[in-house]
Amino acid sequence: MAVGEAHGGLPVPSGAGEAIRAWRARRRVSQLDLALRTGVSTKHISFIETGRSTPTRDMITRLAEQLDIPLRDRNKLLLLNGYAPAYPERDLDDPELESVRGALHQVLRGHEPYPAALVDRVWNLVDANESLALFTVDVSAELLEGPVNVLRLSLHPDGMAPRIDNLPEWRAHVLDRLRRQIDATDDPELRDLHSELRTYPCVTSGHDMSAMDRRSIAVPLRYRSERGRLTFVSTTAVFGTPLDVTVSELAVEAFFPADAATMRALAGGVTGAGEPAFGDPV
Repeated sequence: MAVGEAHGGLPVPSGAGEAIRAWRARRRVSQLDLALRTGVSTKHISFIETGRSTPTRDMITRLAEQLDIPLRDRNKLLLLNGYAPAYPERDLDDPELESVRGALHQVLRGHEPYPAALVDRVWNLVDANESLALFTVDVSAELLEGPVNVLRLSLHPDGMAPRIDNLPEWRAHVLDRLRRQIDATDDPELRDLHSELRTYPCVTSGHDMSAMDRRSIAVPLRYRSERGRLTFVSTTAVFGTPLDVTVSELAVEAFFPADAATMRALAGGVTGAGEPAFGDPV
């Protein structure tokens, strides 16, 4: 099988074996390590990657698990070898995902009065709690039209950027995090998003632009709101053992107060925020 143009420093695979080799290279795993993890010979791994041996459905699944390949791409590997996809991809409003929707609703609402958002694999907003409206004051209406991309919203000059006091620091954090996600997934939509975000000017608010405090435990978001200057740290929560493509690509981004002043400012909730106009909630 022929190998296509170079993409991101790795060959573009044209078959299941080449795709497995590309993922192995991306994960920086040797054939020997992969063989030991899966309990097969290095020779067999080599034969699969070069197309001399056709992997079974079970072998593709085992290799994909050991290489931590996203479920969406595991299905693609199976299809490349003529097998049916192993993982369903349901809409979030599917009746079978009712328990998932309930859990997500509980997490988002339970995080009040602090902002929290549910995003998909390319950082499009799926749902949010009421407090996320704290970040949409003065934001251009165009940026709030679906699908709303939360990274675009945060760095766009017509979005949150003018209110972020430590914009250079926050921008570097966002771009670095996105780059690491691209390295892990090789997702072309994320590549396009990264290229777009890099073109945005790094406007400053004229406030605290000092270098990051090395005593900090995480990169903070320093945001000027109608309630004063707020400082947040964020966490990301995902489902631990998803078996559905849609569920595997969901993440809750939750913001926590990083100081007592922010905690006091939001103690009474986000008055007048209302339900964010980001489309239908889950």
